[in-house]
Amino acid sequence: MSLKNLSVFAFLFVGLTACSQPDPIQRISGPAQGSTFTVSFWSEQELDKTSLETQLKDELDRIDLLMSNYRPDSVIEAFNAQQSQEPIEVGEELVQLVEIARQVSVHSEGCYDLTVKPYFELWGFRGDKLTKPSTEQIQALKQTIGLDKVSSKEGSLTKLNPALRVDVSSIAQGYTVGQLAKILDKAGIQNYLVEVGGELVSKGKKPEAKAWRVAIEKPLPDSQKLQKIISVQQSEPLSIMTSGTYRHFYDQDGVRYSHVLDARTGTPVTHDTVSTTILIPDPTWGDAWSTAFLCMGSEQGLKVADELKLPVLFIDQQGDNFIEKPSQALTEALASGTAFSFQE
Repeated sequence: MSLKNLSVFAFLFVGLTACSQPDPIQRISGPAQGSTFTVSFWSEQELDKTSLETQLKDELDRIDLLMSNYRPDSVIEAFNAQQSQEPIEVGEELVQLVEIARQVSVHSEGCYDLTVKPYFELWGFRGDKLTKPSTEQIQALKQTIGLDKVSSKEGSLTKLNPALRVDVSSIAQGYTVGQLAKILDKAGIQNYLVEVGGELVSKGKKPEAKAWRVAIEKPLPDSQKLQKIISVQQSEPLSIMTSGTYRHFYDQDGVRYSHVLDARTGTPVTHDTVSTTILIPDPTWGDAWSTAFLCMGSEQGLKVADELKLPVLFIDQQGDNFIEKPSQALTEALASGTAFSFQE
């Protein structure tokens, strides 16, 4: 199951320093949600790794059945399939995700929206060839777009337009990371790095008081060079969420079309921002925000980030140059040097 709306993916790689001694860091990994997951952790107490692995994989399976937009038997797809304006029971977790996304959507002035998938399909972004729609085709879909056409109450969602569909891809992977971290917390593990499809959350430190290190990839379509390395060492969880456009686009008739669609217009974004990274305690919010900021771009996004005091790094591309634009909260956090630091 792919859980990134608008084909936006995070490109984060875990950097673990090799050493001559046996590695005390344990790892559990495997396929998850159309991608992979890796849980790295260490503890001074004895742990039942087999039991922990079972709990993690069971939770991944549970969330997949609840939130996957690529499984017709999932709860969210059952909701989408029902052509009804009656309340449909989906559970408190999905309602919570919709309400978080609603708040992020409001702050983005509607650019970010969980109901945008019909636009995405109209443009043909799931095929091998772009099909540029007419203005009339875009307008015809407009009545089925918008979280204002979805209401929620006590574990149920109601469509104001029966044809409306909700795609939680841009927020559910962050939620998944948080749920796996909760399993580690419950097991008494204080030092871990959890990653699902590039979305991650860290807590504590590596052995010998070393920081967890995470690399943000340089936003190039045909390369895997590093833009920044983030060192994190703190007692409370910190999620690091990155979204990027630089490997997901179509070039047609001399024009490059991004896979990131502005829900307000039903058309690809045209700004210069190619990557956004947010560092925030809650990974669910972080996942939604990273996509929303990528949709908004640095000009609008920086205003929102500064207003809400969110630490965000925007990377704009101008020709062959990449320009980093940190929010005020990120600049202040880096200056304090308490939670995390950046290295080139």
